[in-house]
Amino acid sequence: MVSLAAGSSSTSSQISSGLSAEESARIADALAFVEPFYSDKAVVTGQNALEFAREATRILAGLEIDVDTRIAALLFEVPVIEPKAAETIELRFGKDVAELVDGIRQLLRLHETTFGQQEAARGKNASQQASLQLETLRKMLLAMATDMRVVLVRLASRLATLRYFAEHKLENERSRQYARETMDLYAPLANRLGIWQLKWELEDLAFRFLEPEAYKCIAKMLEEKRIGREKFVTEAIERLKAELAAAGIKTEVFGRPKHIYSIWSKLRGKSLDFSELYDVRAFRVIVDDIKTCYAVLSIVHNIWMPISEEFDDYIAKPKSNGYQSLHTVVTGEDGRALEVQIRTRDMHYFAEYGVAAHWRYKESGGSNFAAQKYDEKIAWLRQLLAWKSEVADAVVSHEEDKREWVEKLKSATLDDRIYVLTPQARVIELPAGGTPIDFAYHLHSDIGHRCRGARVDGAMVPLNTPLKNGQTVEIITAKGSAAAGPSRDWLSLGYAASPRTRAKVRAWFNALEQEETLAEGRGLIEKTLQREGKTAVNLEELAHKLGFAKPDDLFLAVGKDLFSLRTVESALHEEGAVKAEPVNPDAMVVPRKSRSSSVAQGAQSGVLVVGTGGLMTQMAKCCKPAPPDEIVGFVTRGRGVSIHRANCKNFAEMLGRTPERVVQVAWGNTSKETVYPIDIFIIASDRQGLLRDISETLSREKINVIGVSTQSMKGQARMSFTAEIESTEQLSKALNIIRDIDGVIDARRK
Repeated sequence: MVSLAAGSSSTSSQISSGLSAEESARIADALAFVEPFYSDKAVVTGQNALEFAREATRILAGLEIDVDTRIAALLFEVPVIEPKAAETIELRFGKDVAELVDGIRQLLRLHETTFGQQEAARGKNASQQASLQLETLRKMLLAMATDMRVVLVRLASRLATLRYFAEHKLENERSRQYARETMDLYAPLANRLGIWQLKWELEDLAFRFLEPEAYKCIAKMLEEKRIGREKFVTEAIERLKAELAAAGIKTEVFGRPKHIYSIWSKLRGKSLDFSELYDVRAFRVIVDDIKTCYAVLSIVHNIWMPISEEFDDYIAKPKSNGYQSLHTVVTGEDGRALEVQIRTRDMHYFAEYGVAAHWRYKESGGSNFAAQKYDEKIAWLRQLLAWKSEVADAVVSHEEDKREWVEKLKSATLDDRIYVLTPQARVIELPAGGTPIDFAYHLHSDIGHRCRGARVDGAMVPLNTPLKNGQTVEIITAKGSAAAGPSRDWLSLGYAASPRTRAKVRAWFNALEQEETLAEGRGLIEKTLQREGKTAVNLEELAHKLGFAKPDDLFLAVGKDLFSLRTVESALHEEGAVKAEPVNPDAMVVPRKSRSSSVAQGAQSGVLVVGTGGLMTQMAKCCKPAPPDEIVGFVTRGRGVSIHRANCKNFAEMLGRTPERVVQVAWGNTSKETVYPIDIFIIASDRQGLLRDISETLSREKINVIGVSTQSMKGQARMSFTAEIESTEQLSKALNIIRDIDGVIDARRK
């Protein structure tokens, strides 16, 4: 059953639980400060402001949170109820408390902004979109709270609200909306952070308002069977304690509560009847070490008959989230099932107080690299929260440890992303440092192209302003296509922080450049036709005659000055003129013939066979070595010695089959004019002018290209070049330059 803690009976001593006398005095001072403002005021849910503040603070006291956080929980409604008094918070209670109050108000504004949006999305039958949006909201909530204690206060305040709804039986549209938001956002958040004490109660209370009939049905079944169940469990515990004492084993045994929402989820998920739930009757056994866990398991199985298919050893094989425990289900003499969980104290702490990532199997999550990275940050934070409880129990340097925990928690950051809102409260995820330009292009490329200004939280800001978590951004766009278009300054002056944005801006200018080149080429062709008196010529036929697939290809080639107008003139006047050789309009360098000084054309390779002379050598085509590659020789049948790179896979296979035919070789004195054919492989984002830029680089480095093969699929270009080099140093220099070309993803020697 859900425990509805007392509300208005909260006392200063309960709120100050676990604090020193000095800290308790600060709590009393905070209460005295807010009572005049809160006593006759209500919060938005209708609850008395003073009772609400006390309840939220009492929940935090149960978590043993620090005094500043408890004071902030008492004060965070002051800026709304009495704005003038809010100005004195820092002076009276310190900067830390004032910053906490400000952070809590920021999260509350997030709730106010997005609350209606979630209900609207749900009503539009956009469940998948709403789910993605909720996950972004969870991340945003964490990212906004630079001091993680703010999140704890937010969870406590939500639990205080649900307790109030339940205590006063306020089953209305407002309570259902709060319950839905709790189930979607706050309960999973508490689960992720491992704050188990809050998580289960948030779920049960939210379930009470969302599924009142199901809640009452399960609660009734639990209550009807409670006396018999408790008697059964109590007798089982006493019997086990006696057996363990007789064996000299010290343990702690206690009943394990089963929560209503958890029961409902299991009944629904496994299509079970209530009587089929084994773990409604259950208890845990806590021991000192792993060896004792198995000793206790043996005794449990000696006392009762185990159900073999219901045994799980999560100690030998922990769950993916690190959870460890022994789970077994046994049947008593009356045939009733009983679940027993056995674990060490460390395992119990790990599972119950915030380090085990329960959400990994309670919720469906992504498995990509970004999700894994985010999960690691969550896990680190959970360990930090758990460490807080450990140091709270320490006797030595207790105060120093507490201060250190607070500082670590304040500086905890969970994400290298930022989360901002559209005016319609849609959450947009951007890289850290994202600007209004990035925001505009994230919405739509056309909005980005026409972006001319931005308002952030209602105020006009420069377009290169770094955005912050939780800000609302409105983009001002140019009207009409004539005024549309990005500025080159967005690239050169760092207006765009996102690579996605920069790529879209570059694509716009590349397309513009292509259009200008196309128009220029078209104009030159038209002038040529006018000059030659051939304006009636069919452009399609002319393009085909000159070796182009369509007129635009001809215009581009002419516009780039890659195709001579004299050839066009000849084609216009000479009947049956020979077609001009098709030219790739994207290339500046056409592959040439191999040099006479190339070893592929018979030039001396300069390779010496150690220990002998006069042997014919040839460069292996599979790996194409070039000085100063580490090389080896393999004696072929009738073709001399084949020279391979030492890391060649083909050579490794030949070495395994006939090692006796391997000979030692080395580079001798080679002519400076001798070149060696090698293969280059390049992957890049396809764009206009890419092949030209790569070809120009190879030409500047005096590397002769004798073969080119390109393929473009889904916006990615894959290029293979066969080139002739003097040495691998020359190639390395060229590859480094190519890697810096815009759009190139990888460039390497095959």
